[in-house]
Amino acid sequence: MNYDIIVIGSGPGGYVAAIRASQLGFKTAIVERESLGGICLNWGCIPTKALLKSAQVFEYLNHAEDYGIKVKGGEANFEAIIKRSRGVADGMSKGIQFLMKKNKIDVIMGAAKIKKGGKIEVNTDGSTKEYTAKHTILATGARSRELPNLKQDGKKIIGYRQAMNLQKQPESLVVVGSGAIGVEFAYFYNAIGTKVTVVEYLDRIVPVEDEEISKQLERSLKKAGISILTNAEVQSVDTSGKLSKVQIKTAKGTETIEAETVLSAVGITPNIENLGLEEVGVKTDKGRVLVDDFYKTNIDGVYAIGDLVKGQALAHVASAEGITCIEKIKGHDVSPIDYNNIPGCTYCSPEIASVGYTEKAAKEAGFEIKVGKFPFSASGKASAAGAKDGFVKVIFDAKYGELLGAHMIGANVTEMIAEVVVARKLETTGHEVIKAVHPHPTMSEAIMEAAADAYGEVIHL
Repeated sequence: MNYDIIVIGSGPGGYVAAIRASQLGFKTAIVERESLGGICLNWGCIPTKALLKSAQVFEYLNHAEDYGIKVKGGEANFEAIIKRSRGVADGMSKGIQFLMKKNKIDVIMGAAKIKKGGKIEVNTDGSTKEYTAKHTILATGARSRELPNLKQDGKKIIGYRQAMNLQKQPESLVVVGSGAIGVEFAYFYNAIGTKVTVVEYLDRIVPVEDEEISKQLERSLKKAGISILTNAEVQSVDTSGKLSKVQIKTAKGTETIEAETVLSAVGITPNIENLGLEEVGVKTDKGRVLVDDFYKTNIDGVYAIGDLVKGQALAHVASAEGITCIEKIKGHDVSPIDYNNIPGCTYCSPEIASVGYTEKAAKEAGFEIKVGKFPFSASGKASAAGAKDGFVKVIFDAKYGELLGAHMIGANVTEMIAEVVVARKLETTGHEVIKAVHPHPTMSEAIMEAAADAYGEVIHL
């Protein structure tokens, strides 16, 4: 019952922190109230990618003649697509169970609550047990955020969790919010034949991205048949009829769209309730736990990582925070995470990947910049693959050549962004990127070509 480390929550922050703790010799336990792997493995990152792959395969079938192949008409089996996605998620969760055993980490199923003196109370099916830990790490993640005028009923107004487990495919869908979750589901459902409308409150979709990325994605999604409303606000949803009536306020006035299902994708809310934070005295602000650069709260022995704290709510961020937190507890000489060098990926089609400053942010930060772009329409590999939509955009500090940011939209760009993350970590300059020989023909050549464009040396434009 006594541990060096107890981690509460087994998502990509929690289970990674637990494994690193075990590797460093700590007696470790992890508490989970639902399924090992958390939202990411069970209801987020992994199963959504399985859905998106099914949509991509269906699109390949529908456009097979573009590649000189004749096939008889394919049909999307929604139930089978969902079943495959759930199977992938279940397999990943079982993989976490294996990792827990391999690393000799005790798994405690139940809902945890921290108490004073390093005690943790775990309620399992009405039965309560108490454990103690020298260090407790909170990694309880987040859930779908609800708007007052968009209350989720799990049937007609749903969150991301229901969106990947519906009993039948909706004929029409309104997606409220155009962040990563919103546009990924919009792409998936549109690709398999659902009529999709995206409603975004701000003046452009994927608003955290560089403005040119937003414009390109809007063009691509509209070309695929998705309706997009920006500067638009959902005022109410009438769910009394067979179809929901979604009242939307736009710059042109108010309009009503009828849809079978409404997906609320307006962000997430950290799970900080019922953890005992108030009783122990852990400080929070605006729904997030306050921590230092190494994730220690104001209470000795209590830490928080992932969606609970400042920084991007991304799986790879939570994992990095968990490792950093544990290594600091162990006494290693670790550096704080650079949150300006965190890659963001959106897996719609075309994909989006970005890291560092946008062009606007770089200018606002006072940099004199050089900007280079290379369109995939000029890429031999992209042409051969039939994936010419999109481009790579890179931003350099004109004075020192520092690579300030990169923004990509196109096929497989989520696999390309890591090059830029490593380059920025190593403080690579523009000319070093240009002189690093990239393989031909690949999509990744576009990074080298975009860098060359910034310095007036581009060859293939």
